[in-house]
Amino acid sequence: MLERYGHGGDLWTAEEAFGRPRDQFLDFSSNMNPLGPPPAIRGIWMDAWRDVVKYPDPAVRELRHKLAQKYKIEMESILVGNGAAELIDLTARVLKPAVTGLARPSFSEYEEAIHKTGGRIYNIPLRSSHQFELQQPDVEAALSAVDLFFLGHPNNPTGRLLPRHVVESLLESGRSCVLDEAFMDFVPDEQEHSFLKLASTSRKLVVIRSMTKFYSIPGIRLGFMVAHPDLIREIRQQQVQWSVNYLAQRIGTAVLEGEEFELASRHWLQDEKAWLTGQLRQLGLDVVPTDVNFVLFSFPPELGLTIKQAQKHMGQMGILIRDASLFEGLNEQYGRVAIRLREDNERLIEGLRQTVAALAQNRGRTHD
Repeated sequence: MLERYGHGGDLWTAEEAFGRPRDQFLDFSSNMNPLGPPPAIRGIWMDAWRDVVKYPDPAVRELRHKLAQKYKIEMESILVGNGAAELIDLTARVLKPAVTGLARPSFSEYEEAIHKTGGRIYNIPLRSSHQFELQQPDVEAALSAVDLFFLGHPNNPTGRLLPRHVVESLLESGRSCVLDEAFMDFVPDEQEHSFLKLASTSRKLVVIRSMTKFYSIPGIRLGFMVAHPDLIREIRQQQVQWSVNYLAQRIGTAVLEGEEFELASRHWLQDEKAWLTGQLRQLGLDVVPTDVNFVLFSFPPELGLTIKQAQKHMGQMGILIRDASLFEGLNEQYGRVAIRLREDNERLIEGLRQTVAALAQNRGRTHD
């Protein structure tokens, strides 16, 4: 199984599974910005190696200062971590909810973090009949059963933003809420949708952001969270000292100054998202509307195909796609692909076209 460790982007497992070198795969299973990393990182690699003999700043002051400037919030409301994954885990450990409401399907690390604390999960369904958009009645039904909501905004793997009125009504109810905005950088008019600024002063809201997706630096491990300063101090006390290394701090500070890169990335995504979703639909696939840089799709039942069959066939062609049936709430027809540059996306579409044809032909032979 390509997702042996619960994630896409595992080129080591792909190498073992499909028998070709890691650098020969075209990876649509992880959702990185294909325009990255930003050019500023090259200069840091060439220069910053001299300073690895020094300890990093334990308070991550320079990067927190840049984040505070960018989002117009106080530094005391910001904690930087070793990727969003560390911050998800830390938040669960400090809040220790007895019952957590999770929208299904969603990122598996929410559930893993809650289970580590001994908490229980309350499932909130995201329905295909509503294009996987969270519905107000389902949130209201969960209010009496949970003491914390942990929600993706936009959600992974569906790519859908949470309706603003749903989040606002949730907060008005007095329940605590953690929003994972790991992919918010990709959303047009980000400021209109993000709850980051509200989280900086609220005692009921936490927002977690990743810097690895938009800036395409997953190997660096870098993210940050925004919450009330009192909660930030409490969580910081549980964080491992020097969790964010020197290179990560330098790189994070540098990429925040790249406004040109941000504009280019959003322009690319606007055009390419429309093209790729159109092509997937032309193949006869059911495509979920997306607000971000990846697409959830499913094979119509009449094709009789599963995503595991497609993933294996395409992996042998050197193209990696995500088996989305591993997300609770999705069946064996669902897959997820990142949006990449046009040349790569053309290879994906051609690979899917060949895969659908080949698997349909094999299925026909077995029925003869």
